[in-house]
Amino acid sequence: MSQLENKVCIITGGATGIGKGIAMSFAQNGADLILAARRKNLLEKAVKELREFGTQVEFVVTDITNEHDVKNLFSTTLNNFGKLDVLVNNSGVGGGGPLEDLDLEIWLKVIAVNLTGAFLCTKEAMKIMKEQNGGRIINIGSISAQMPRINSAPYTSSKHGLVGLTKCTALEGRDYGISAGCLHPGNTESELLLSSIGANKEPMMSVNEIAYAAVTMAALPANTNMLEAIVLPVKQKYVGRG
Repeated sequence: MSQLENKVCIITGGATGIGKGIAMSFAQNGADLILAARRKNLLEKAVKELREFGTQVEFVVTDITNEHDVKNLFSTTLNNFGKLDVLVNNSGVGGGGPLEDLDLEIWLKVIAVNLTGAFLCTKEAMKIMKEQNGGRIINIGSISAQMPRINSAPYTSSKHGLVGLTKCTALEGRDYGISAGCLHPGNTESELLLSSIGANKEPMMSVNEIAYAAVTMAALPANTNMLEAIVLPVKQKYVGRG
């Protein structure tokens, strides 16, 4: 039996990068999927690839910073699948610069996608999971939640906030059989990171390594939670970024 067989999973930002890598591994392990992202053409392409693994895969065009869109994502999931076992809050954007030069617009955008979007999705997931008395929420954080890069205040702050949201979710969910954990990737070959630091400048790992860890978290027994996990290349500078 596949590790995630009969599991219904929402993955935000599931059309590209780490989200798509997680979706591929979930599908290979038997999960039924609902992908959420803003770009319909990329969602259609991803869904076509994922259906080759033989599981049910759907998509809902969603701006996770829009509460109406988020409510529609979860109501559609419940109507089509009847339950929700796993939510992966993966959607994220970068952005930064020296604090004294940082535009408020950049700060608000990063916080809106990386933190407020995760909150809105968690809010709707909790309603479903409390009613069914069980479920798991996996938030994709970053090692920047512990060790920031220079000139990364919006991104780093959003990932620190995501850790707090994860712990609050775990606390509020535990009496209802709901677990929440935060998976922190190090340097991963995704569009988001490569666009900010460039290729071949630092040790990298593929999205498959993060996807493997996400499957491990999602497949844990219902009475077990991995609250935080860090996955990074062995040679990446991490502690003190040095």
